[in-house]
Amino acid sequence: MEQQNIINRLDRIEKALKYIQENMIDTDIIITEEEKRMLNESVEHEKSGDLVSLEAIKKLPKISLSQ
Repeated sequence: MEQQNIINRLDRIEKALKYIQENMIDTDIIITEEEKRMLNESVEHEKSGDLVSLEAIKKLPKISLSQ
């Protein structure tokens, strides 16, 4: 009887854990106010055509900063 109680408790714990895992918030989708502002600013720059691609930057001549 005691063994059956332990099995029942483990089953309830397993179900509760599964529920928690399925309903846990993914912390990678939470952004700070600063990150939100930066994202909105980037979207606005993209809409206005003010963004420069990384490929375009890579094509720029390299300059020496030690002058």
